[in-house]
Amino acid sequence: MSDFSTNYLGFRLINPLVVSASPLSREISNIRRMEDAGAAAVVLHSLFEEQINLESHELDRFLSAGMERSAEAFSFFPDLSNYNIGPDGYLEHIRKAKQAVRIPIIASLNGVSSGGWIRYAKLMEQAGADALELNIYYLPADPFTTGAKVEAMYCDLVRQVKSTVRIPVAVKVSPHFSSISHMAGQLDDSGASGLVLFNRFYQPDFDLEKLEVVPTLMLSRSNELRLRLHWVAILFGKIKADMAITGGIHTAEDVVKSMMAGARVAMMASVLLELGIDHLRVLKNDLAEWLDAHEYESIQQMQGSMSQKSVPNPAAFERANYLKVLSSYTLGGGVR
Repeated sequence: MSDFSTNYLGFRLINPLVVSASPLSREISNIRRMEDAGAAAVVLHSLFEEQINLESHELDRFLSAGMERSAEAFSFFPDLSNYNIGPDGYLEHIRKAKQAVRIPIIASLNGVSSGGWIRYAKLMEQAGADALELNIYYLPADPFTTGAKVEAMYCDLVRQVKSTVRIPVAVKVSPHFSSISHMAGQLDDSGASGLVLFNRFYQPDFDLEKLEVVPTLMLSRSNELRLRLHWVAILFGKIKADMAITGGIHTAEDVVKSMMAGARVAMMASVLLELGIDHLRVLKNDLAEWLDAHEYESIQQMQGSMSQKSVPNPAAFERANYLKVLSSYTLGGGVR
């Protein structure tokens, strides 16, 4: 019997299967089902900076002031008064989740600016959260906002949150940095206990009949995993923070690839939204079969085995692979 355990954020988890933030975790009964089906930890759905500000009426004042500039601007902002649950309800949800299951419960705080909302990190800790995932989703649309300013904002947020809590803090980031390796190092230095790679970029679409910009959400697919594998494999051994892969985990093979790249855990939501929470059992059984068939004694044995520092040809992760792929393409036959 193979050892499926792994270490993430200071916790020894029974396996690398972690449920990432999604609407599924809004129900305590679902969190119980996740544990029963084999999840090693659960990241709760996010509490948003905007929700906190809305409750304190700061957002209302901001929007009212902006209406003089654009009456249409008000309609673009979502109604958060009934979104998920409010801040106090979220804290109570953490308490109930902790009482319901034995696996680690990771709270998710989603925001981009400095402000009073950061104090909720401490309140989440007091409510019983085992760790915190800081989900920073920021699109710098202002042409006068430099990349250096964006990076500094991320690091400042991490330091501020870390200064308020003792529990581990993981940072969920996007791949849209000019130097991901440098950014990972900065977040590492800022105190991040873990890096979750990567946040998905939700892109709106155009409704050509109504001439409106409409939000869209497409579930992930396994082909999105390659970007995550690429950067985790490059970063493995270069930063202290534990790495988690999220986005594109659908099969046991996806989990194995994530571990071999150097991740400590594989996070999933789309496949559970699509196939149901009980699909965790399938992934766990398929993972066991794969390890036995390939004679692996443990998950930890394979972690980082396909990272840049471990493979015979580390240049394959860099420009050499780019040139090889383009030069080997044949018309109608793909890559030869």
